[in-house]
Amino acid sequence: MSELQAALLAIGFGVIVAVYAFGWWQQRKYRRKFGAAFKASHADALYQESAAKPAAAPVEHVVTELEPETAVSQPVEEVAPEADAHVAPVESVEAVIEPVAETPSVPLSYAKALDESCALLDASSDFIIELSLAEPSPAAVLDGLWQRKFDFGKPVQVCGLTLNAQHWERAIAESQTLYERFRIAVQLVDRGGAISAAKLGDFRDLVAGIAKHIKADAAVPDVHETHHHAVELDTFCAEVDQMVGINLVPPGERQLNGSRIAQAASMLGMSLEADGAFHALDAQGHSLFCLINHDSKPFQHHTQETFTTSGVTLLLDVPRVAHPAELFDRMLETAREFARELQVNVVDDRRVVLSDGGLNLICDQITAVEAKMAEHGIAPGSAQARRLFA
Repeated sequence: MSELQAALLAIGFGVIVAVYAFGWWQQRKYRRKFGAAFKASHADALYQESAAKPAAAPVEHVVTELEPETAVSQPVEEVAPEADAHVAPVESVEAVIEPVAETPSVPLSYAKALDESCALLDASSDFIIELSLAEPSPAAVLDGLWQRKFDFGKPVQVCGLTLNAQHWERAIAESQTLYERFRIAVQLVDRGGAISAAKLGDFRDLVAGIAKHIKADAAVPDVHETHHHAVELDTFCAEVDQMVGINLVPPGERQLNGSRIAQAASMLGMSLEADGAFHALDAQGHSLFCLINHDSKPFQHHTQETFTTSGVTLLLDVPRVAHPAELFDRMLETAREFARELQVNVVDDRRVVLSDGGLNLICDQITAVEAKMAEHGIAPGSAQARRLFA
């Protein structure tokens, strides 16, 4: 074998390994995102009520099921929301960070996103330490923070008050902008539960150490009070964290072909996104509801022709969408369209068809969640809700 042939063989082998590794990584990412809805530990991930969690500990955001009526009055669809995870009623707190204007040095839409992320920081959802600098400095002065930004298990954000424009913007390590003050925040809660007291203490010590090193004054909230609030917030979020699913299953042992699923999804205005699911998107690119595969394998463009599955599920992530009750009706219509196109049945995990009474019960549950979230100052589908239910 010549050197050229050996080199070509090695390159070909390398390409095959890379393709395999990418496919494995994408499937792992897909399972982590959507697998919670189908965990074996749940009696029925789309239909039954899960066991109540103890209120004392921070709770992971998992899906809780509802038990709708099962009278088979008409061939309609299954569904069942699931609820889970975060904290007790929390008093609304005024935003600690004022809304900021767009930064002229970067593209308008990007600057707006940066500014809005700072405006969302709030003592009710974040542990915020404010540093007042001895002299205006760039974000690089926080050198010790950037290396440890991902050590706390929750998103960390740095916002700076600009010297010239006098507005708050999201600061990055490479920025040359001079800042008078920094607000360094770690998020208290997401679907992984509440941040631990130990992590809060580590975060406080890190930022306090940086403040001492650069001779900045630091305003630091109490760690124990903040952790107590985080647990309460997590408990409340657990109560309203629901996901509604509608199963689409072919009769008998027939399998659904990936290309037919993709064709039907495209016709109904859904697009395949990087997470391996088909999504109906709003004008801002946020997902309204999605279509996932039953066996938790992601849909992929290059495998559509050979891909088969025993069924698919439409999912509505209630806290993350605006007007979820209205969207449930829209998702139900989409399910019926899929059923006609793919010649499938709309059922629950036990292949039971829901009655109108069952569907109305689910809609009432969604409406109750929407009202409870609004009562606590977290509008479903808002930027703040998308942070807390990520």
